[in-house]
Amino acid sequence: MIIDCHGHYTTAPRQHEAWRAAQVSAHAEGRSPPPRPTMTDDELRETIVNGQLKVQRERGTDLTIFSPRAAGMGHHLGDASTSEGWATACNELIHRICTLFPRNFVGVAMLPQSAGVSPKNCLAELERCVTEYGFVGCNVNPDPSGGHWQDPPLSDRYWYPLYEKMVELNVPGMIHVSAACNPAFHTTGSHYLNGDTVAFNQFMTSTVFKDFPTLKFVIPHGGGAVPYHWGRFRGLAQAAKLPLLGELLLKNIFFDTCVYHLPGQELLAKVIPVDNILFASEMIGAVPGIDPETGHYFDDTKRYVDQLPLSDADKAKIYEGNARRVYPRLSGQITRQFAQAAR
Repeated sequence: MIIDCHGHYTTAPRQHEAWRAAQVSAHAEGRSPPPRPTMTDDELRETIVNGQLKVQRERGTDLTIFSPRAAGMGHHLGDASTSEGWATACNELIHRICTLFPRNFVGVAMLPQSAGVSPKNCLAELERCVTEYGFVGCNVNPDPSGGHWQDPPLSDRYWYPLYEKMVELNVPGMIHVSAACNPAFHTTGSHYLNGDTVAFNQFMTSTVFKDFPTLKFVIPHGGGAVPYHWGRFRGLAQAAKLPLLGELLLKNIFFDTCVYHLPGQELLAKVIPVDNILFASEMIGAVPGIDPETGHYFDDTKRYVDQLPLSDADKAKIYEGNARRVYPRLSGQITRQFAQAAR
């Protein structure tokens, strides 16, 4: 099985996105949000059959760990109640997709984060998604202010209630910022990669994994700048008299393969141990076009991984084994969903 650990519902129905716009407008005007729109199963099927499912089949992948659209999380919009209502609506859609396509998608939760609001606000929704929907992880936005970095760093005890709940539920988090409202940052060109790199550095200079030895995070987009500047981080850790990075972080931090050219994948596989790399494409995501140098889609990352000079056993870890290990609930959820599909 080839498991893509990083997929977002970027093809959600128009009425879902229209409701979000109306919800945000209502908050700005001091009104209650309108009722959520009705979306039939057939409408949801159409968005997937002609979108993610079609691409899965074309590219030879089997299952996507699926979450709401990252840029659409919009934690900087409205207030905590706005984020709660939006997260609930988005997670419900993900659950419906996983129920309609149980062999193809397993859910990951969007958290109702809001700038300046304690992550304690997210615990109930995370627990609901895991216990009621069977979700296997969550997305954690290190900057819910949308590019202004107003909240404490991930190393701060401010985040510990969320970490405690993640450990209790045995679910990892994927570090993922949302859209940037700071004009200094392009959302996908700089803000995403900034968030990945910043998170790694904050964890490196913290005691988070000493305090939570079983806590796990996936840093997407190949880790941002981290693999390319591995020597810099090793040197910074050494100067701070920290343990070697492998001992300090690599039992808890993992990287995905959302790197959109072969030299980048080759670098990732040379620098980061195979046991810490999970296959991902973020397909129908940030970089959907065709690379004129190859004639293939930039985000068809399986083509790059297939070309790496790795053994079949190592590729099997990247394609499946590491995801099952990093997401401890995944294998059980796959079994349950496949049994549902067989009924």
